[in-house]
Amino acid sequence: MLAPSAVAAQQFHLTVDNIMRGPALFGTAPSNVRFSADGRHVYFAWRSPGVDTLDQDYRVAVTGGAPERLPRHAVDTIAMANGVWSPDLKREVVNLKGDLWLVDRTGAKRALTQTTARESNASWSADGRTIFFTRENNAWALDLSDGAIRQLTDVRTGAAPKPPTDPLGEKKYLHDQQRELFDYIRRQVAQDKLAADTDTTGRKTFYLADGQSVGELDVSPDGRFAMIAVSDRATGTQATMPVWVTQSGFVETRQLRTKVGDDQGKTRAGVIELATGKITWVDSLAGVTAGPRTTDPVAISFNGKHALFRVSTTNYKDEWLVVVDLPSLALRSVAHRHDDAWLGELGFLGQGSYVGWLGDGETIYYGSEETGYAHLYTVSAAGGTPKALTSGQWEVQDAELSPDKKTFWLATNEGDWGQAHFWTMAVAGGARTRVTSAEGRQDVTVSPDGRTLAVLASTSNHPAELFFQPSAAGAAPQQVTESTTPEWRSYNWTKPEIVSVPASDGAQVPARLYRPIGVPSNHAAVIFVHGAGYLQNVHKWWSDYAREYMFDHLLASKGYTVLDLDYRGSAGHGRDWRAAIYRHMGGRDLDDQVDGARWLVKTMGIDSTRIGIFGGSYGGFITLMAMFTKPGVFAAGAALRPVTDWAHYNHPYTARILNQPQDDTTAYQQSSPIYFAQGLRGRLLICHGMVDDNVHFEDTARLIQRLIELGKTNWDVAVYPVERHGFVRADSWTDEYRRILKTFDETIGRVAGP
Repeated sequence: MLAPSAVAAQQFHLTVDNIMRGPALFGTAPSNVRFSADGRHVYFAWRSPGVDTLDQDYRVAVTGGAPERLPRHAVDTIAMANGVWSPDLKREVVNLKGDLWLVDRTGAKRALTQTTARESNASWSADGRTIFFTRENNAWALDLSDGAIRQLTDVRTGAAPKPPTDPLGEKKYLHDQQRELFDYIRRQVAQDKLAADTDTTGRKTFYLADGQSVGELDVSPDGRFAMIAVSDRATGTQATMPVWVTQSGFVETRQLRTKVGDDQGKTRAGVIELATGKITWVDSLAGVTAGPRTTDPVAISFNGKHALFRVSTTNYKDEWLVVVDLPSLALRSVAHRHDDAWLGELGFLGQGSYVGWLGDGETIYYGSEETGYAHLYTVSAAGGTPKALTSGQWEVQDAELSPDKKTFWLATNEGDWGQAHFWTMAVAGGARTRVTSAEGRQDVTVSPDGRTLAVLASTSNHPAELFFQPSAAGAAPQQVTESTTPEWRSYNWTKPEIVSVPASDGAQVPARLYRPIGVPSNHAAVIFVHGAGYLQNVHKWWSDYAREYMFDHLLASKGYTVLDLDYRGSAGHGRDWRAAIYRHMGGRDLDDQVDGARWLVKTMGIDSTRIGIFGGSYGGFITLMAMFTKPGVFAAGAALRPVTDWAHYNHPYTARILNQPQDDTTAYQQSSPIYFAQGLRGRLLICHGMVDDNVHFEDTARLIQRLIELGKTNWDVAVYPVERHGFVRADSWTDEYRRILKTFDETIGRVAGP
């Protein structure tokens, strides 16, 4: 069933040039996996090795056969199972390029809208006869029997019309006299006022102010209410980035994000009564503390009796789940999450959030780190004591309700924080069933009938591939794709050894270890520091750092020992591990790197004067802190696209961990490398893309000036004029890692330069 490769097998040579070819070498894994509505095919985006240079649309029959490439932009590329199923589970409405389509289980498709405007956020009426959707900031209803479309809300852009002001003096006398004497004038005034505030149906009009937009409009199954979210654009000053290599030949500029501490805008949410247009805002209620906060809609219950909102403080420490009863519009808080540091985003590796309604329409499920690990809870819409459905020293990283609303589909690291598996559990809780069993990480899409799993599975020495597996515990998966090239597979890529490094505070820090390969140890070591954004890199699946994984093999083939730690702040190890860096990045997380260096000396026979460190983004930041604040521990370091001053980074990430710079100057100063540059010892290489729209090149430019003014000499900078945060060009990657290798070889490796 594997797809044939057009690439002739050849022996792989472990060199920087070969490694940095990236996906052209190790392939591009399938993505955007979804089933057809009839469950007979699986669709996905892919680059067949040796055939495609860009992502293409493919499909493959569940019963077998090779993947089939589809014509570009074919209707068959509709994301079949990514739609919303009708109440009877016989049809789903899906979105294709901004239009709505109706698909039934036979695979028959029908276009519902074909407009230049974009339709989104589709949902069904309780009787399955009407589809609700959002278009141009308003809610609409489409009758499936005749195709008629009705506008349900009247949200307009621009300033609301203002009633005329009363005149002064004699004009005021005449103005008032007309109203006093003539019924005709009184009626005219009343009609003008009504027309200014309502549309032709009598609904009250809502006007969006400048900088506002509607984020969501979710209509209740009975069509009587809708949840609305109105977002205010951030008013903080946006950073400007010069673009140096342009088609015009002139330097151009681009507006970027605001910086931490600047105004970030907010979201206000509420319930609209569709018949009248009246909005009830969920701004405040008993049990929700005062202070800046933002409100987001979650969902309307399946029985249409309640609307669920999330109210969050802008300091990221508190969050409430708020229920609004329909039609009474009574408000109450039913669950509260708090963290003295910052609340974790509950979802797989922090990339999402699980919260919603059970099928009874009266019970809410949500995630909480109340016990120190992310677990699944339920609470009644009427309030009361939440019930924990899972518990233990492991994480529920994602939770989804099955279409029939009887089963939870869970992604957890239960039993092994180095693996992620697919589990099922009844909505009432109780026993869980682990369905996938292969080592590594399993990302699962379930067929419409629930009988087949499409699994993206990877191990630590092979990227993710598509497999089919019956939806039964222990069932054998069948491989569908092979994305890597024969050349890449010809090399013996190892599974890194996972070890525990004793930390100075008594913790055991997980780490990947690469011992020298095929040569004696040169008694030198390199520590690689993975990036952040809440990320885990010590695990048994394919790393997001594929090039670094191969570079670690190259170092090991030259006699280096390589260590890669899940330092404090990394994902996958619970709340306390995550929050240990609160108010001091470059504190406990850096201590873990130092403890790793000491462990290498004590356990692996490494010369304490021959240890290097490198990493990108947060890893680059840690490298700078190591070279500036831990004298004598690291003889060489390579800091790639590093944050040098956290006061210049973005708000959502930084304010969670360090608060705001205007409120907590101590946290920013003790966490920013630029304040410690005078401590540089050893050799330092800094590499940065000049059009980096994440960690701006300004960070490196400011540090360069600081090092110049301090008179430091043992440092180098390489800049990449066309590269953003994540490099794209193979020649840029190659240049960068040649410089890193040269830095280590000439210092800790004791290899003389040319």
